Amino acid sequence: MKLIERISSKEIQQRVAEMGAEISLNYKDKPLITVCVLKGAFIFYADLLRSMTIDPEMDFLRMSSYGDGTQSSGKVQFSKDMELSVLNKHVLIIEDIVDTGLSIHYLSQVLKTRGALSIAVCALLDKHERRQVEVRVDYPGFVLQSGFLVGYGLDYAEKYRNLTGIFELIPE
Repeated sequence: MKLIERISSKEIQQRVAEMGAEISLNYKDKPLITVCVLKGAFIFYADLLRSMTIDPEMDFLRMSSYGDGTQSSGKVQFSKDMELSVLNKHVLIIEDIVDTGLSIHYLSQVLKTRGALSIAVCALLDKHERRQVEVRVDYPGFVLQSGFLVGYGLDYAEKYRNLTGIFELIPE
């Protein structure tokens, strides 16, 4: 496999700081729960939360539509649920990448049925190449059209998460 850098660590840190400031302004004095979608978003989530000037509640869940491959299976798997109630609270879903839209669409529907006041999506990467369901990314870090991306929490078969930038993975 060959790696080609698409977004540098410096670009990521600058954009994360901007996103944290915008989210802080928009949710000032509102009951907010931030939800990290594991595993891919954990690095982005930690950096984003540290860049905020508000103090939201934090929770985690795990779901996937990829498994170990580079193509979505089309089926969302929900393996770890949230622990906090979203009833009468605003929810900000923090994702590493919105690609097909299947996972975010599914999660948004679940949170609506649980009584969230509002649901917004924050994603480091908003990628449109494989979009199957139209979803809105309210806080996009970077908008990309194509490529299988790894680094900064994103993986291929549980590898490459530790890279500080975002790289396109090219089979050789």
